[in-house]
Amino acid sequence: MKRLSLALALLCAVSVSAQPGPGRTTFREGVFPFDSRTTLTADEALRPIADYAAEYLRCPVRQDHSGDGTVALVLDASGDIPAEGYRLEIAPDHIVVRSGDYGGAFNGVQALFRLLPPAIYGKRGLPEGTVIACAETHDAPRFAFRGMMLDVARTWMDADAVKRYIDLLSYHNINKLHLHLTDDEGWRIEIRSHPELAEVGGFRGGDSPVKAIYGKWFERYGGYYTQEEMRDIVRYAAVRNIEVIPEIDLPGHSRTVGTVHPEIRCAYAADTAATAGYDYRNAWCVAREENYELLGDILGEICGLFPSEYIHIGGDEVDMSQWKRCPDCRALMARMGTDDPHRLEDLFLERLADILREHGKRPAVWNEAVRTGAFSHDCRVNGWESTKACLDATAKGYRTVVMPGEYFYFDMRQSPNEPGHQWAAIFDARKVYSFDFAEAGFSAAQMRRVEGLQGAFFSELYVAHEPEKPDYLDYMLFPRVCALARIAWSGNDEGWDAYYKELREEHYPRMTAMGIRFRLTPPQVRYADGMLTAATDDGSRIRVVRDDRPDEESDYTAPVETSEPHRYRFRSERGTGRSPYAAHDSRYRTIRPAVTLTSSIRESAKFPYSNVDTYKGYAYTSRTGRKGDWVLYTFDEPVSCREMLLRTGYSHLTKMQFVTGYAEVSYDGRTFERAGELDEGAILLRPERPVKAVRLVCTSDGNGTPIVVVMPPEIKPVL
Repeated sequence: MKRLSLALALLCAVSVSAQPGPGRTTFREGVFPFDSRTTLTADEALRPIADYAAEYLRCPVRQDHSGDGTVALVLDASGDIPAEGYRLEIAPDHIVVRSGDYGGAFNGVQALFRLLPPAIYGKRGLPEGTVIACAETHDAPRFAFRGMMLDVARTWMDADAVKRYIDLLSYHNINKLHLHLTDDEGWRIEIRSHPELAEVGGFRGGDSPVKAIYGKWFERYGGYYTQEEMRDIVRYAAVRNIEVIPEIDLPGHSRTVGTVHPEIRCAYAADTAATAGYDYRNAWCVAREENYELLGDILGEICGLFPSEYIHIGGDEVDMSQWKRCPDCRALMARMGTDDPHRLEDLFLERLADILREHGKRPAVWNEAVRTGAFSHDCRVNGWESTKACLDATAKGYRTVVMPGEYFYFDMRQSPNEPGHQWAAIFDARKVYSFDFAEAGFSAAQMRRVEGLQGAFFSELYVAHEPEKPDYLDYMLFPRVCALARIAWSGNDEGWDAYYKELREEHYPRMTAMGIRFRLTPPQVRYADGMLTAATDDGSRIRVVRDDRPDEESDYTAPVETSEPHRYRFRSERGTGRSPYAAHDSRYRTIRPAVTLTSSIRESAKFPYSNVDTYKGYAYTSRTGRKGDWVLYTFDEPVSCREMLLRTGYSHLTKMQFVTGYAEVSYDGRTFERAGELDEGAILLRPERPVKAVRLVCTSDGNGTPIVVVMPPEIKPVL
């Protein structure tokens, strides 16, 4: 009876779509039991998958074994099964995963795992009495490229952390891992011919010549992968049907390598007054021939490390003003008969493409690199800036990985009051799932040039969110990665409601078993007739806390009677998932009293202080902060409020701030009293009487950049 009950439960599970795609399933009579007789067997080319699966099923692998209880991985040479597709045949006495290639067999094993109890992901074997309903499923992916990019340059992730994400991505049939290995703030891969690139450039802050820029200001922070570690990562990923695609971001985003090798920069003296002595230039000089020798060494070793056909060489966000100031680059443009610096980028990237071709590789680039249409068409383009950029690249005939930031940059915040960037959009898994090529305007011809879909996580924010623990990264990626995996595998024809039902009923338990600290949809909070209520739609447990009792969070079991709804916050928990805090709208309401911003530092012409005065947005100073510098907020009239947040640096990012400092408050506009230390460039005040002015004072030199960002005050009224 126990087996029959579990079989019926699993039959119900397989009758809905199993993450990441539905496939075509035909049900048969009977069940297959997992017990002491269960054995794995595989064709020789698939033996690594059998060994992998045995870790989860806790059963032996035996070659040439047949009989009751066999789970067989079989290569089918008929040509009838599409690339990475599989046929999963479940009979009462055996299971067969048939595929035409290695990737299909791995995907078939993942499909089998999704039909089993979530405990499978714990690698401790299955519960006693586990059975699975007999059925036959045929499935294959929509796209050959189903990718995810991790930025390990801004925030260091060690080899074990990368392997963990390889596991998590592989469970979702993601088959490409794009590793962003270098950027302005770090160089993360050993180059044996130039060991200083990683040994020096792999660290910033502290005694490193590479300045801290995103927090961890006073420690030597970072790390790098040795070549042996990277080979091990590549092997580990290959077993799990994931191709690792490295990126060395060129010719911009290269401040770290320029700090280690200043000679790669353009031939003019940098003005470092604004940066407290730090050379902020980040582009390679196109005209310097010796640069291509160094790049030949670097890319030659990268090509030898990675089996991937494509090596990503960047091409994004190049500050071409550096080339315009360089006499050698200007002379080169004159010889080329152009004054367009984009032609210099075309030339630079073609030189790199030639180096890659010598090693049997092809270039991958960001979409800016093909803006002129002159770059080689044997490249692959990652379209990130917008859907329009993807349309442009495919219209020009480039094979394109579609990953516009407004849908697939998972460093974006998921609701207005959560951590994350917001320059592209604010979105959760629902918007990821909604991406539609036809609605976006892709023609049939353009679709033939679409390689697939990719998500991205750039890690500027991660360094300030305890990267030693995976919680923040898990929270930002999942379930957005789940939605990406679904549409890359099979599309979104079933609609969000059906998919979300599957996600919360079927996949949340799996992610819990995987150990993913995933994001739940925040509770819905309402206030009416003096009663504050909270509700969720996913069966999660709701917790409530009052501002004046922050250590007394408790279960929410009934509506809260209160005249002060803004004092309460709610969050939900389910398994390893958790939601952000949610509250009544009154909690977030702000006021905008008339204010004037002044400073000891001149303002930027492009982002003047009037942006703050008008609450239009952030303002920039004309240089970085130094000891004794200040910014002063002066209100036309004293302001009564319950909270006042004053901030240098972006509101979402620990960058371009007063690294250390303090705040002074004046109640009359003449005398000031110290109100506390700045925390990451900001201070939250809860004044007990009206405030006339607040001054933020800098107590350190520099912040790794040439400016300080000043945000408008965030002021919450007395309620």
